[in-house]
Amino acid sequence: MSAVHFDNYTTARAQLKQLLDAADEGRVATVKRDSRQTAVVDAERLRYALTRLCTRAQVVNEEGVWAVFLDGIPVAADGGTFDEAILAMVDALREYAEDWQDRLRAAPNHSENWGLVQLVELSSDEQLRDWLVGTRR
Repeated sequence: MSAVHFDNYTTARAQLKQLLDAADEGRVATVKRDSRQTAVVDAERLRYALTRLCTRAQVVNEEGVWAVFLDGIPVAADGGTFDEAILAMVDALREYAEDWQDRLRAAPNHSENWGLVQLVELSSDEQLRDWLVGTRR
């Protein structure tokens, strides 16, 4: 089967099953609304792709304190152990994603963090932890 493109919302709504089936199968599925085109994708496929595209975490131990940060992203955390620091980073990422959705998404120095926010929102805490430490799932 080929890609599915709908030129307007009304047509897409009438063919919603076909649109969602295409997304579930990993096919390109789009809907136009005014001058914008929106892609409909399977959330797990998107999350998987974002784990490979988003900046990798850096973890350092300095004088017994573990610190976790993402280059170019204004989010960091620390802890007395590696696991504490990673769990703190998961919490920090959740807080950042919430702040981004509420007000930061329009700020020039935050608007490009869309992919990270999507990754955070589409992931469980365990999936975020695995991504931070480099475990593939």
